[in-house]
Formats: sequence, structure tokens, C-alpha cells
Amino acid sequence: MRVLLLLFAFTAVLTARETLHVFTWADYVSPACLETFEEKHDCRVVIDTFDSNESLYAKLKAGASGYDVLFPTAYMIQVMHQEGMLAELDHSKLPNLKNIDSSVLDKVIDKTMAHSVPYTLAYAVVAYRKDKITEPKPSWNLFESPLAAQRMTLFDDMRETIGAALKSLGYSINTRNDAELAQAQEVLLRWKKNAAKLDNEGYKSGLDSGEFILVHGYSGDLFQVAQENDKIGILIPEEGVTMGCDEMVIPKSGPQKDLAHAFINHLLDPDIAAENMQWMGYLCPNVEALKKVNPAFLQNPAVIIPEAIRAKSEVIQDLGPDLAKYSKVWDAVKR
Repeated sequence: MRVLLLLFAFTAVLTARETLHVFTWADYVSPACLETFEEKHDCRVVIDTFDSNESLYAKLKAGASGYDVLFPTAYMIQVMHQEGMLAELDHSKLPNLKNIDSSVLDKVIDKTMAHSVPYTLAYAVVAYRKDKITEPKPSWNLFESPLAAQRMTLFDDMRETIGAALKSLGYSINTRNDAELAQAQEVLLRWKKNAAKLDNEGYKSGLDSGEFILVHGYSGDLFQVAQENDKIGILIPEEGVTMGCDEMVIPKSGPQKDLAHAFINHLLDPDIAAENMQWMGYLCPNVEALKKVNPAFLQNPAVIIPEAIRAKSEVIQDLGPDLAKYSKVWDAVKR
């Protein structure tokens, strides 16, 4: 009987612990950071992942609820805010906001961090197998190379992949020009003939194993793979890249508002942010944390891109009704 009572009491304690539900990209918060937070707040953190901003949005619009913290990209945050999906942030519960780089706030829509907090800066770039492709030119046009026929991948992401094609032509990733989008469609149809698949996740393991020799991927993901495999090289296309600022938001429907604020503040702590960014391979715009990282981390091309290329790079914007033009191109490519 005593054993049963003890077991019941232990189960009751576990049940009483608060649970924070986080919806984010894969491999986007280090296990050590999660463990530290759980210990500090005597809670559990449950991570669910999405593979595109559109799938995140679609799941929430379909009625998914119970998430406390989300990590969408800036352009999707615009849409979600306009639709009244996001809670206003209580800055009194976020003292570590002072660590956010003001130069990054100049580039985002929510400059006062009223409902979103910058988490990472990332780029969609190219990676290749050094043992299969020698001295490749850093250009999006690599996707037309016969060397990579049926052994390359492109993102299964409308804005990223159309954006790459537009950049290869010297156009803006946010163009609304019909003729420019038509040219991008022709480029993508040529690239698709060369591609083994459109993919948002498998490109990492496929590149590592040698199944793929040329991939379109996120800089942090590729940083992680290259750290483990010296046969992988990373290229920043000279025509410019898409730049993404993923941010932390709290949905209005989230049940754990206080714990959600505590989690965001935790990830903004300089020591936590320094450890976290070196684990995941993405640059966190946290001024104090950047003073604590290994200097070699900031020399990696997946983390800091050359200024000349940065000047040609752009942030994906919400296009409003003109997004339908991109959907038309994407439908033609996916057929």
C-alpha cells in the first residue's frame, strides 16, 4: 500500500508540472538550453516542428491550438499579426530584450518588439560535396550543372526557391513584375529537370551520406553538417541570397503566457544565447552573446556572409494579394 501511495504521489507531482509547448524548426534550440530552462522553472518543454512558414500557418489556421511559443520568419509574422493571431509582449517580463542588436531591429517590421523578438539571422545558400564537384563557382546557376544531374535538391518552399531563381536573374526576390516571374519559372523548370527532389529536411542527411552532391539549404543546417563532415563545402551565391529573420512570438491562444515569456527571456540570456547559436549554427542578433562565442564561429561563411553579397541580399516580404502570382509559378513548377 505504501508503495502505491508513493507511486501515486510521484505521478501527481509529474502531472502538476507545467508544460510549455513550442512549435519551431527542426534542430533550432539546443538540448542543453532546454534542460537548463526545465530545471530552472520545474517544467517540461515539448517541441513540435514544422518545415515551412506556410505549413506552420496552415496548421494554426486549421485549428491547431495549445502552442505557447512559435518561431516564424518575419514575413509570416506580418500576416499573423494582421490577422490578430499574436499576443502583445509584456516587456516587464523580458529584461533580456536589452541584448537585441538595434541594427537588426532597424530591418524588421516590429521595431519595438511589441509582438515579436528576433531570434536568428539565416541565409538560404548552396552546399556541395568537395569529393564530387571541384572548385565550383559560387552561383545559383550551379543548379543547371550536368555534374549534379539527379543528385541535387531544391527547397520545397515557394518563396525560397522562386527567390533563388529570381536572384540568379538579377531580380528582386519580392518582385511583382509578371515578366520577371515568368523568366524565373523557366529557370526553375530547367533546375527541376536536374533535381532528384524538392526537399526541406532530407537534404542534410543526403548530403552527408553522398546521396546528394549539391543542395539548396539553410545556412545553419549546413553549418551543422559541415562541422561533422569535411567533404562538404558551403557556397554563398554571388548574385545574393534570401535573408531570413526568424522571431519568437506568443500566439493569443497559448495557455502558458507567463512561462512563454520566461522561455523567450531565457533564450535571450547572453550565456544561453552564445551556447545555443554555436550548437545550431545560426547567428543570434544578441550583442552580449556575440562577445562570448568562439571567434572561429564568426568566421564561418555559413554564419557571416561577405558584405558585397549581403548588399545584394534581401529579406522575404509579405506580398499581400500579389502572392497569388508566386503561387501560379509554383503550381507550374510542382506539376
